[in-house]
Amino acid sequence: MAKGLIFDIRRFCVHDGPGIRTTVFFKGCPLNCLWCHNPESRDHQIEHSVKHITLDGQTFSHNEATGRWMTPLEVMAEIERDRIFYDESGGGVTFSGGEPLMQELFLGELMKACRLRGIHTTLDTSGYASRQAMEQVARFADLVLFDLKLMDEMSHIRYTGVSNMPIHENLEYLVKEGKNICLRFPVIPGITDTTENIGLLKSFIAADPRKAALKISLLPYHGMAREKYRRFSKENPLAQLPDLKPEELAPLKMEFEALGLDVTIGS
Repeated sequence: MAKGLIFDIRRFCVHDGPGIRTTVFFKGCPLNCLWCHNPESRDHQIEHSVKHITLDGQTFSHNEATGRWMTPLEVMAEIERDRIFYDESGGGVTFSGGEPLMQELFLGELMKACRLRGIHTTLDTSGYASRQAMEQVARFADLVLFDLKLMDEMSHIRYTGVSNMPIHENLEYLVKEGKNICLRFPVIPGITDTTENIGLLKSFIAADPRKAALKISLLPYHGMAREKYRRFSKENPLAQLPDLKPEELAPLKMEFEALGLDVTIGS
């Protein structure tokens, strides 16, 4: 039986798809986004760190391992615990990361098991994967949350470490297959929110009526992961970048709505 490397399973989530959800976070990601808010998800290996907790003026430290190898049965047991909440709220399970498609065989087993049990499945992906991996998994997805970050290939390589060509090709495939897709655009000041990048993104969407019918979520930058970078001894190149307030994205929301898109801010 295949095993997968999971770094977290969060229950009662409400921002990763419809209803109340359990989000399963896969460890390992081929991208190295400067603004990554889960830096502990990047390496496909168990990592050890020291966590500090302050209580009543005293600081306590303990060693912590991030990531554990799990079987599909072990993950499904966690998922089934909240079945009543899925049924009552129209929720389900979201597979996120990291990049879950890095572990496509394990992910495929989980999504198939959810489908057989009538549990709504959401795939949260960067889209950076082989076509084979996408085809293996997407057939079991009720919803795909698909990131689009930077439209110019060289800029994408500069800020994420990889080309965006496989991402665009996989999006084209999902659109052609008629999958339920919500685009997600992380708004990073000075990087993704440039006039050039937003113009290219709008043109990319508007060029295909099928894409213009999709929903899009604008995700304002936040620095909530600063402590994670410190704890895992990882460089945080945007440590001094101020957070964006959701209301600051209102003009951008109007720009995309002018294309006929269904636009939300956050989640």
